[in-house]
Amino acid sequence: MAANNRRMSGKKGAQVGSGGQRRRGLEGKGPTPPAEMRKGHAKQRAAQAKARRAQGRTTQRRGGRSASELVVGRNPVVEALRGGVPASTLYVQQFIDNDERVREALQLAADRGGINLMEAPRPELDRMTNGLNHQGLVLQVPPYEYAHPEDLVAAAHDEGEDPLIVALDGVTDPRNLGAVVRSVSAFGGHGVLVPERRAAGMTAGAWKTSAGTAARTPVARATNLTRALEAYKKAGVVVVGLAADGEAELGDVEALDGPVVIVVGSEGKGLSRLVGETCDVRVRIPMPGGAESLNAGVAAGIVLYEAARRRS
Repeated sequence: MAANNRRMSGKKGAQVGSGGQRRRGLEGKGPTPPAEMRKGHAKQRAAQAKARRAQGRTTQRRGGRSASELVVGRNPVVEALRGGVPASTLYVQQFIDNDERVREALQLAADRGGINLMEAPRPELDRMTNGLNHQGLVLQVPPYEYAHPEDLVAAAHDEGEDPLIVALDGVTDPRNLGAVVRSVSAFGGHGVLVPERRAAGMTAGAWKTSAGTAARTPVARATNLTRALEAYKKAGVVVVGLAADGEAELGDVEALDGPVVIVVGSEGKGLSRLVGETCDVRVRIPMPGGAESLNAGVAAGIVLYEAARRRS
């Protein structure tokens, strides 16, 4: 009996079934996915790298956006609305004294359309403006959409024309930028290029000085002005810098007949060293009256007129 028990103890007990797993393991898993979709495959890694490069190019082509801006005070708000400065919202203080300027601001905003009218308590306007004397009126200017430097050349080629561009080097007054935009528009130019840092941007003041031409004349922003000018040169655009001690006189520069970017420096310092060295030619404007320098907007207008005259 003991022997039988020993024999029986050596036998295996009941087995747990596989639940059909073995059978399913023998079934096919469908068609093999393409190499680009197989994790870890060399072709998948190549496809992902290509997508990253394409995304990088898309990011680089964006000129970027400026920050939104507030125009504060009754007279500045009315003047901005009269000048066609883009606006998204007009904030009006609750229980404000309804004088002529307030009524005009409300009427201008209503006539233009697309501007939200918001009533806000004085403490809220104080907070928005960091305690500035807003006089009950605050106008919000939306961020400006800058073009990419390459877009200016592409726009000229799309029109079948040689590029005519103005670049500003160290110009920090938004009114000068607005004046240059206005001159570029008047003389058939294709846009304005500004550096991203230490330079004037398209603020409400620039918009106002441009007299509405900023709506149809693109402004591009470059992370590095020197590199942007070098890229223009590689694209066949001649870089002409304005300098009081330029080696050529304006009337003798034949480059204005073709694709050209005119670089204007600040009134006090002129062109920076690197930008000056990047220029193909540095040009001086003859001034019989003896003035040492010209306002950036005036200088750009003179050269643009000369370029337009030769192209006509």
